[in-house]
Amino acid sequence: MERLITTDTEYKEWISELKLRIRQSQIKAAVKVNTELLHLYWELGKDIVELKAEARWGTNIMSQISSDLKKEFSDMGGFSETNLRYIKRFYLFYHLNQPQVGAKSNNPIRHQVGDESYKNIFSIPWGHQKLIITKARSIDEALFYVQKTIEQGWSRNVLTNYMSARLYETEGKSISNFKNTLPAAQSDLAQQTLKDPYNFDFLTLREGYLERELEDALTDNITKFLIEMGNGFAYVGRQVRLEVGGDEFFVDLLFYHLKLRSYVVIELKTGDFQPEYIGKLGFYVSAVDHEMKHPQDNPTIGLLICKSKNNIVARYTLDTANLPIGISEYELNQLYPKDFRSTLPSIEEIENELKD
Repeated sequence: MERLITTDTEYKEWISELKLRIRQSQIKAAVKVNTELLHLYWELGKDIVELKAEARWGTNIMSQISSDLKKEFSDMGGFSETNLRYIKRFYLFYHLNQPQVGAKSNNPIRHQVGDESYKNIFSIPWGHQKLIITKARSIDEALFYVQKTIEQGWSRNVLTNYMSARLYETEGKSISNFKNTLPAAQSDLAQQTLKDPYNFDFLTLREGYLERELEDALTDNITKFLIEMGNGFAYVGRQVRLEVGGDEFFVDLLFYHLKLRSYVVIELKTGDFQPEYIGKLGFYVSAVDHEMKHPQDNPTIGLLICKSKNNIVARYTLDTANLPIGISEYELNQLYPKDFRSTLPSIEEIENELKD
């Protein structure tokens, strides 16, 4: 089979021309390593698809291409058979999902009219790109994670975590009244900042846990909690004391958001949403505005995180609120029974066993 492929005139011409393109790409790569590499992969994937290589030269053609390129470019990685299949998938994923723009183009991604997001696929590391095209279920989701990777400088592990946590599905989904209570620029950013639902599966809690236990668990796992909250949140404190008119009040959790330039007051509820919760949270938001906010800070935002909510009831409730508030749910799927005991013996049990 290999001998037949390598003596095929059309194949020989294509593989020679491909080697030349790779040589040219290596020169350019000294300046723009990653971008040129992904452009090279795009063109290679395009060739494999448009030449219908597997149908024309047989199912082993990927192995043959890999062998030929490895021999020619022994000092250059990325030509394994597995990676060639990723390269083909890279081209197919974005090419097949791309909207039609009318005019034909040799490279539809580069020439996508008015859409910079398609160009950005060449701006992230190949390892990130493989993860995205493997796990993303739509072009919109893929481009979302491409843009986030560029904006936030995510490592591959961070990208993996956010994709596993379904950030695309949850970001900006919180029910809020921001459009009616904040200036347009801050309103949009605030909406993007909040998620619904939040995933608290990194916590270990028993069935029937109380709000204070939830708060304790979140603050004991503050690093994981901050990651779940998203980029920009800075932890200020828990049970933050506010003195209003000589009376004391305590905020469950207080954060400051660096991009919003505003305090974020969080109230936790372990049950269903109730309309009266918003009155209390609104009071805390107002108190932080008066007692803690500096002149350069933007208006304080409230976030109620509850176990479940009726979205219609939540929206109607927020229609009556004149301070910026969001309402989200949280997910917590693993709970231990109330009477759960550790499988490890107690100190007393160990001592008694040793006495025997």
